[in-house]
Amino acid sequence: MDLPKFILGDNTDFPDAIFIVHTEFPRFIINLENDELEWLEEFDENDQKELQEEAENCIRLATEFYDREISRYDE
Repeated sequence: MDLPKFILGDNTDFPDAIFIVHTEFPRFIINLENDELEWLEEFDENDQKELQEEAENCIRLATEFYDREISRYDE
């Protein structure tokens, strides 16, 4: 099955949350309400610096994806 790189999700148990699921490595879920990030990969201690840098990039990409998707609803 081919999956898109990002998937937009919501859940009625979290009415204010907007979730973005990143399906490629490194896989993660981010809640755009508070930028809380949950990695779906295992990392070792040596990966921590790279992981921090990647987290910033992932948040930016997820936010850009969300903005693009929302703009398409307005068209």
